[in-house]
Amino acid sequence: MAICIRKPCVGIRNLLQIFRPGLASQTSSFVSGPSFKYEDLQIKLSTNPQPKPDVDKLVFGRHHSDHMLTVEWDNDKGWGKPHINPVQNLSIHPAAKVFHYAVELFEGMKSYRGHDDKIRLFRPMENMERMVRSAERVCLPNFDGRELVQCIKKLISIDQSWVPHSTEVANALYLRPTFIGTEPCLGVARSKNALLYVITGPVGPYYPTGLKPINLMADPSYARAWPGGSGMYKMGSNYGPTIAVQDLAEQRGCQQVLWLYGEDHEMTEVGTMNLFLHWINKQGEEELITAPLNGIILPGITRSSLLHLGREWNEFKVSEKVYTMEQMIEALSENRVIELFGAGTASVVCPVARILYKNNWIDLPVGDENSLTQRFYNELTDIQYGKKPSGWMEDITDINSTDTRVNMSG
Repeated sequence: MAICIRKPCVGIRNLLQIFRPGLASQTSSFVSGPSFKYEDLQIKLSTNPQPKPDVDKLVFGRHHSDHMLTVEWDNDKGWGKPHINPVQNLSIHPAAKVFHYAVELFEGMKSYRGHDDKIRLFRPMENMERMVRSAERVCLPNFDGRELVQCIKKLISIDQSWVPHSTEVANALYLRPTFIGTEPCLGVARSKNALLYVITGPVGPYYPTGLKPINLMADPSYARAWPGGSGMYKMGSNYGPTIAVQDLAEQRGCQQVLWLYGEDHEMTEVGTMNLFLHWINKQGEEELITAPLNGIILPGITRSSLLHLGREWNEFKVSEKVYTMEQMIEALSENRVIELFGAGTASVVCPVARILYKNNWIDLPVGDENSLTQRFYNELTDIQYGKKPSGWMEDITDINSTDTRVNMSG
């Protein structure tokens, strides 16, 4: 067995800075060395396009578009040229670090076909900054997020016929940027080789029932994240261990898990979403509250957007602070809870109807068409589908089109 010894990456020497509360929401200049460039993009188009699924029968994550983006990295040679090719299986050595030590991360993004037929991305640079932070945490190499966004726009423009035409606003083209360590070396150390790739596919609603309220299982026996861990990064290693708990929740009549933390059962996240509580606090103020970015919370793009909208409206108090099951149950007994909901890229927002906690069901008030959940959903989807102009959206045509690179064989 080969044992690989590496020097610790720069990011690990800065862990105290990485875990400083609020850091994840800050904009940073995250390009520290040579990056791949959009201008070097090589394109090979498929000559055997796949049939497209019925837009009314889309299942989240089951369908994949014709092309993918790949960029290889080598410790000695640096970044290679980005390539767009027909979707194909990856050829990776069985000793690759991604398989043994979970040297991997990913992002979840969407592109939307607006009512004006233009295709746009929603806040893509927010995803890029989070992706680079995750890469630093597992010692994968740095890159320029803007260059990747430009490559992604080209990928979408090539497969634009896969972006659903539909009056159903829940439909979109889902994008999955993924970054893996591929060095074929058994040893717990940083990877000297890596592959960044992006696949896409049309999706419908994450929950086929739409905004129908869901049930949650809250079991303090299980924890999603803890201080000093990796809960604030979007890594596969954060998700795999949750699958068994999700299965248990489904067996108990719940659709998702409410992740609690600590002896006082802090309410942190719901499934793969951030969690929001809309209530009247003890001071009699209407308040929207969500857990702070204290190292155990994923800095969601939808989370950031809802906080921004709430503060922009300036109609209620908006807070990022710790809150517990005991506090929510007390508020319920005093009729101060207005609604509880999750928020994320896949589902946008998702109201909660009941929580299974300590073997007892807790019923929650559910909003109607005038609820804050519905208002957030309407506002975000109006922005994403072009009904309402916003600087959060980027048109995919905003790239330097250089089609002389296209090779039609594939």
